[in-house]
Amino acid sequence: MILKRLLLTSLVLLVFALHQDFWHWRVAHPLAFGFLPIGLSYHAGYTLLAALVMTLLVRFAWPSRLEQQAEQDQPPPEDRR
Repeated sequence: MILKRLLLTSLVLLVFALHQDFWHWRVAHPLAFGFLPIGLSYHAGYTLLAALVMTLLVRFAWPSRLEQQAEQDQPPPEDRR
């Protein structure tokens, strides 16, 4: 449990650090795929990485008690005949 929390926290901090893209601020070359500036292609890749990290966080760190509480708070569905 502690190791999982440490790994997920480290991963979030790494993604946060990678978001600070200071090395591509003043450079438009090289072009990725011949037309896409390097900074824009970096952030496209960063977006995919952030989505993957969010998927991992939801899968491994989502508090299941919230789901149980939400199920208990909902009224039963009405019979619509």
